[in-house]
Amino acid sequence: MLDRMDAGNALTEIAGVRIDLVRRGQGRPLLFLHPAIGLKPTDPVLDELARNFALLAPSHPGFGRSELPRHITTVDDLSYFYLDLIEALDLRDVTLVGVSFGGWIAAGIAIKSTERISRLVLADAVGIKVGDREHRDIVDIFTTRQSEVDRLAYHDPSVGAVDHTTISDEDAATLFRNREATALFAWSPYMYDPKLASRLHRIRVPTLVLWGASDRIAPPDYGRAYSRLIAGSRFELIDEAGHYPHLERPDAFARRIAAFAARPA
Repeated sequence: MLDRMDAGNALTEIAGVRIDLVRRGQGRPLLFLHPAIGLKPTDPVLDELARNFALLAPSHPGFGRSELPRHITTVDDLSYFYLDLIEALDLRDVTLVGVSFGGWIAAGIAIKSTERISRLVLADAVGIKVGDREHRDIVDIFTTRQSEVDRLAYHDPSVGAVDHTTISDEDAATLFRNREATALFAWSPYMYDPKLASRLHRIRVPTLVLWGASDRIAPPDYGRAYSRLIAGSRFELIDEAGHYPHLERPDAFARRIAAFAARPA
């Protein structure tokens, strides 16, 4: 159990890398790994998760205000970085939650070590190849018009719409920095690690694969295939949510995770 955490966010140094880290709530620790679109301290899901957990929500190296050292160039590197973070902060009995790109990182962590992790939640996670070489499993966000990406990503596309005429310079810089980092980590091969699928059997903790029913970036069948590769995992849909259920249904998203974490192992 962790003492109550500061409701703000601050730059914290982990293994020589300064990262933006939101800390909030009390109880057992929950490490939340955000998708490629990044993380805002004002996202309602953070308060929802902090109702039941001591929440830690970092911005990945290269995203938001977090530094990107030269030695971190792959999702595998990010996974090892977060193992360092878990150890540096002496976190135990961790509920590890990752959404989309963050789910890929979370899976990469769990195949390496679950010594300090008690539960794993993969929400609309990417990271594996399901179809053949002629078919994309995941929509190419780099070559698709943003309006179409939003239409495919959200049950209600207005949730993700960004008015570029009114966005602040700071928010615009963050938006493009997140996109640049996504290209670095996930461009080639696009949004997957060729070795990850064959290593998911190494995950030894209770796992919930949570999916937005309206996800058309990585459809629910992709999530079902992901779940089948993890022994004993549960697959659940969240209605009226797309690829980012933590944004469209933050209350339902947090309730599902709290209920899953409360179940006996």
